[in-house]
Amino acid sequence: MKSDTNSPLARLRLFAAAMLFMAVAACAAPFHADVSRFRTQLPTPEGQTFAVVADDPKLVGGLEFAQYAGVVTDHLTKLGYAPVQDPAKATMIVRFSYGVDDGRERVQSSPSPYFGPWYGYRGGWGRFGGWGGGWGGPWRFGMYDPWFDGGVQSYTIYTSKISLKIDRAVDGQRLFEGHAEALSTSNRLQYLVPNLVDAMFTGFPGNSGETVRITVAPEKK
Repeated sequence: MKSDTNSPLARLRLFAAAMLFMAVAACAAPFHADVSRFRTQLPTPEGQTFAVVADDPKLVGGLEFAQYAGVVTDHLTKLGYAPVQDPAKATMIVRFSYGVDDGRERVQSSPSPYFGPWYGYRGGWGRFGGWGGGWGGPWRFGMYDPWFDGGVQSYTIYTSKISLKIDRAVDGQRLFEGHAEALSTSNRLQYLVPNLVDAMFTGFPGNSGETVRITVAPEKK
């Protein structure tokens, strides 16, 4: 007996299968970090020591901050700089902060019967304040079926960001300043912050005044 692909049951099965495919794809999709860096002449690593400190008073003394500061420390150590625990004994002070906003609901629709675009997100920094920002351009992700749900679905998109500043300890002169931010469907700092740090140190220290887009790894479920 020949099946009717236009029947409600057949369309429901097609929709369910496609939704499962998109859910799997979403879990493995990477996000892109926009990295902006400004610098003077960083000293050569030989004889240079550094200490990572919280640039946000709310992060001082936190175990979570210590974990992410360790990721920064690993990157600088690989570059040849020597870490010290006491900032008073460091030749460079590395000021580090991070955060993720409360998220924004994005409504997705399209004339296509299966796939539709995300459109540009513009937003503030939420409860972490002071960084502003926003994103433009297409954000392509998602699926819908007009027969099943009227052609509209909504998702929550989060904006995450880190800030990294390096000062010369003896006189406080700023040697490096960088920011990395990303849009993602995850708000897990344990996933976001290490990947944003990796993006920050990709091609470090970079060209002063240049913003580059770095693709970072997808979140492992």
